[in-house]
Amino acid sequence: MSAFKPASVSAALPAPPLPRPDQSWALFLDVDGCLLEFVDDPAAVVVSPSLHTLLHALHDHLGGALALVSGRGVDDLDRLFRAPPWALAGLHGYEQRRPDGRRREVAVDPADQARMRAAVQALAAQLDGVQLEDKHHAIALHCRRDPDRLPALREAAQAVAATLPGYELQPGNLVVEFKPAGMDKGRAVDELMQQPPFAGRTPVYLGDDLTDEHAFMAANRTGGLSVRVGDREPTHARFTLSSPVAVHAWLEQVRDALGHGPDHPKGVFIDADSGGGQPPTRQP
Repeated sequence: MSAFKPASVSAALPAPPLPRPDQSWALFLDVDGCLLEFVDDPAAVVVSPSLHTLLHALHDHLGGALALVSGRGVDDLDRLFRAPPWALAGLHGYEQRRPDGRRREVAVDPADQARMRAAVQALAAQLDGVQLEDKHHAIALHCRRDPDRLPALREAAQAVAATLPGYELQPGNLVVEFKPAGMDKGRAVDELMQQPPFAGRTPVYLGDDLTDEHAFMAANRTGGLSVRVGDREPTHARFTLSSPVAVHAWLEQVRDALGHGPDHPKGVFIDADSGGGQPPTRQP
């Protein structure tokens, strides 16, 4: 099995292999910190035409077995990626759009949601250096602009979360998120793997954050590949790529290994304004 060779591999984990001709992969991609670099403002990112084209090519070559699995909501993913045809799991799996276009959401008590929103907004107003990201069904509090605030943010958030029925606290990279209980990225992967065209394939999951660990475990349980992006430790991932730049380069080699190089695309998915190889930037 051939392997992609990045410039450097961290924490002694190997680089992920490329698909063999006899393998059928299902590709699950985290967005922020994996496909996109982190920036201060979650709404400021623009997905490059080159990345958009690459994802369309992979979706085509994998027979539709590609999904984005993100802390962002499905509507936000649609905005970023221009209403893509591939499956989406947003808010850590709380929202899903299946490959056939059907939408699914975990049920949340409206009273619990209202209580959460009021409590978290009040908490954010009490903490300096904290940025609130309102996802409607979930709220994230970031301290990327002031990383030293993270211990105090986590302690205060844990105390608030203990008072909120129907919600749980999800820690992440310089962020805590209040999200509906009972769903995580691993469960989202498991559910999608029961649906065509994912069913019967080998799951391959790429992500960078604590929120991706459940998905790493889901991929590992079924003999798939789990790929950590960056150098965060500890991790259940069994492979690593150093950065979104390395992710893009590896995905290009995956596309080529599937038998359709960049000069011979299987379908027509080239943007008229395509160009540039630099990865876009974004926040958690």
